[in-house]
Amino acid sequence: MLSIDTDVAIIGAGPAGLQAAIHAARRKVKTVVIGRPDQGALVKAEIENYFGIPRIKGQEIVRIGLEQARHAGAAIYEEDVLKAEKVGETFVLQTDHDNKFIAKAVVLALGISRMRLNAEGEKEFLGRGVSYCAACDANFFKGKRVAVVGNDSMAAVSTMLLTNVASDVYWVTKEPRIAPPLFEKVIATKAKVVEAAWPKKIHGDKTVTKIELDDGRVLEVDGVFIELGARGSTELAMELGILPDPNGLISVNGKMETEVPGVYAAGDVTGRPWQLARAVGQGCIAGTNAANLVLFGAGEPE
Repeated sequence: MLSIDTDVAIIGAGPAGLQAAIHAARRKVKTVVIGRPDQGALVKAEIENYFGIPRIKGQEIVRIGLEQARHAGAAIYEEDVLKAEKVGETFVLQTDHDNKFIAKAVVLALGISRMRLNAEGEKEFLGRGVSYCAACDANFFKGKRVAVVGNDSMAAVSTMLLTNVASDVYWVTKEPRIAPPLFEKVIATKAKVVEAAWPKKIHGDKTVTKIELDDGRVLEVDGVFIELGARGSTELAMELGILPDPNGLISVNGKMETEVPGVYAAGDVTGRPWQLARAVGQGCIAGTNAANLVLFGAGEPE
């Protein structure tokens, strides 16, 4: 395990996070970006409405942004943040690689992705056994049987969480895409890992009763937690003492400050419109003010 001290820690390697990194690092404060640039929504997009650029593929913008952030002096860690907490005057972030980052300021820029499984029965049983948030709904399944669906770190973390409350926990994964230390932690729990399979249909009556997999297996469960992707800004925000609104959005002021001093947010997690231009502009403001907090103890100096 590495313990890394930094001034500004940016969670998320999309346009808002990378722009924040560029502006923070250019102010010569120690800056790290923690995130998976290959998994952001922008990577699959083609951009035609960004000022000064007639057309460009999203993955090319991300590639250039990574180069710019590194050139400015930011360090990039392609890891997922699993836990965030405020300890005294600092923030401690733990990742799926078992690394720990200790920062003076944090920028949340992970977006609000809530990807759907698109399996038969998913919509019908939403709120009646189907959930998209284990941290929110785990206590409803005390002593019950549950399945977690997903390939990434959020599914692994949710699986471990649910083993503390549920009687039986299945992790259904086509192919785990997580760091070895995190996978070892899942294996060490009482969870049963069901690999090389994916849900075909969620069955039930008034509530969920079982999940049918594409290889013919059937799991008798009372709940299905769909956790596709990494931990998002909203989950990490709650750990830092920030309460998102019912839509999962984080409130910020004009300086991109959240209700918790030292924590900033930028990009889709702050609301619509979900556009590249808005994310980049907010990233600029968040990175600038996070750096100035470290340098001057406040936002933009007078």
